[in-house]
Amino acid sequence: MKKPIILLAFLMAFSVACMAQQHAKVDGKWLMNVETTMGSGSPTFVLKHVNDSTLSGNYTGALGEAEVKGTVNGNKIRLEFTIQANMIEYTGTVDGDNMKGIVKLGTMGEGSFTGKREKAGN
Repeated sequence: MKKPIILLAFLMAFSVACMAQQHAKVDGKWLMNVETTMGSGSPTFVLKHVNDSTLSGNYTGALGEAEVKGTVNGNKIRLEFTIQANMIEYTGTVDGDNMKGIVKLGTMGEGSFTGKREKAGN
């Protein structure tokens, strides 16, 4: 009787460990709303998974255009790029087709952001 209970406990622990290591999938076009000490903006990110936890992509917005590098760890996301000699950093969380967090604009200020993934075909 003890063997089936031990096996069941092991399988449950293994499945929980596997779920904890899954990373949010963020491929696609993201429409952001940014509120900063400099004002507000609506940049666009196009993101692609290089592998399970590494991202690449492009930023287009009021600051110009730039190549983006990033990571995703579980539901936590980090995007960064350099523009106008400033390191721009977005850090936050992903929940399905939504994301939110803080943005640091190098020496230009900081603020918060929300984002929504554009549905395919839009």
